[in-house]
Amino acid sequence: MSYQVHIYTDGAAKGNPGPGGYGVVMEMVGTPYKKEFFEGFRHTTNNRMELLGVIVGLEKLKAPKTSVLVVSDSKYVVDSVEKGWVFGWEKKSFKDRKNPDLWMRFLKIYRQHNVKFVWIKGHNNHPQNERCDELAVMASQQKNLNIDTFYETEEQKLM
Repeated sequence: MSYQVHIYTDGAAKGNPGPGGYGVVMEMVGTPYKKEFFEGFRHTTNNRMELLGVIVGLEKLKAPKTSVLVVSDSKYVVDSVEKGWVFGWEKKSFKDRKNPDLWMRFLKIYRQHNVKFVWIKGHNNHPQNERCDELAVMASQQKNLNIDTFYETEEQKLM
């Protein structure tokens, strides 16, 4: 059986870089099924959290070739995919691109499903986007935040 899933995502980072988190709301179209996910990191960026939210949502899907609509307020994520930029970056091995670890992880899971993206304006009273924002901010404020190992390691190399 083929399902259609809507994945709503948002990311947050206080200080950018700083403590951050993502929030995800997943809904199976035509059913009451809904799940929420969130996770916080001690030192990361908003763009990393925006992208990680999408990745986690896609990784939660159980059936291959699921039809997915990803709704995000991140121009960084939506434009990178919908305008095809990420595929050019991949051909150049993400040379001089930020977040190559996450983009490679994204492409691996993205190719397992039928994914479309829609950009929406953030903080515009969209119920699922507002909920994702709440989850992302809450995640970023938790005690004992996770370590964004790639980001912290790469950042140290640049210092």
